[in-house]
Amino acid sequence: MKRHIIILLITFLCLPEYLEAQLKYYDAAEFPLYGKATKNTENRYERLPDSLKHVSRKPVWNLSRNSAGLAIRFCSNSTTIAAKWENLNNNLMNHMTPTGTKGLDLYTWVDGAWRFVNSGRPTGKVNQAKIIANMEPVEREYMLYLPLYDGVVSLSIGIDEQASISVPRKAIPVRTKPIVFYGTSILQGGCANRPGMAHTNIISRRLNREIINLGFSGNALLDYEIAEVMSSVDAGVYVLDFVPNASSDQIYEKMEIFYRILRDKHPRTPIIFIEDPVFTHALFDKKIAIEINKKNKAVNSVFKSLKTKGEKNIYMISSEKMLGEDGEATVDGIHFTDLGMMRYADLVCPVIKKVLK
Repeated sequence: MKRHIIILLITFLCLPEYLEAQLKYYDAAEFPLYGKATKNTENRYERLPDSLKHVSRKPVWNLSRNSAGLAIRFCSNSTTIAAKWENLNNNLMNHMTPTGTKGLDLYTWVDGAWRFVNSGRPTGKVNQAKIIANMEPVEREYMLYLPLYDGVVSLSIGIDEQASISVPRKAIPVRTKPIVFYGTSILQGGCANRPGMAHTNIISRRLNREIINLGFSGNALLDYEIAEVMSSVDAGVYVLDFVPNASSDQIYEKMEIFYRILRDKHPRTPIIFIEDPVFTHALFDKKIAIEINKKNKAVNSVFKSLKTKGEKNIYMISSEKMLGEDGEATVDGIHFTDLGMMRYADLVCPVIKKVLK
């Protein structure tokens, strides 16, 4: 009896290792990476070219190493999808979930649309997660979103040992004429519960179009080298959502120059400007309310000046109804919850769809 108990105990203890042995891992570098403006980066999962390492302001450079908006595309018939990944910094924030900050998010293509499967929840800097199991062994197209507020040092995808994995068979999202966004912490993804709920990722799924996310938390200050990076992309639309970070003085001083860098290389590409959101706590914080009004007055003044000068294919999106009227769309009065992200997408997506050629 004692011997049987020992055997059962050893079997139980070894079971996780045995089950793990049934999974085979593949380096995600074998599969297409979506959401990058350039391939010339120090690490595959970074967003700005290495040439800007000693050019961009240090905060911008450091934030560019966050993998916001990046996603791996692959195809597999596995009943299980797992992942191993190492984060760059192991970041932790008090107003955003660890899964949104440094986790993964898996979607699959079902009946002509992207459908959430499950998330890979992080436990630290080095992570391993079984994202989904017990599926039918049929071939599916997958999109694996990367962390919003941390970088990725390495990433591998695990499948059943006898299953297959390959590059995607469907050319989705469409990669020609991607949409390029520039903006703030909110645009970078703050504070979505999981990576797929960042509004740029929501819009990408709705339009089935690749989106490049150049959001830099607290640092969308109209740095001209970022405009140069954006202009290097043959975009379908450029979306400029910098007002929450830029001061009214910076808007008057730099907005037109930033715009001209894009326009000089792309004379007919639609360029969309977005006002500062009417943040939910502005109803009570009168200093914030005055600041929002001042900055929106500045961005509209420069926009009207561009129109007066004969500029075409430029659009302004009012933020008046962006967050709804119930005050429930942010986590801290500023950064969007998933509800806020959805409302932003509801407002912005139709405008992009209308002007997208």
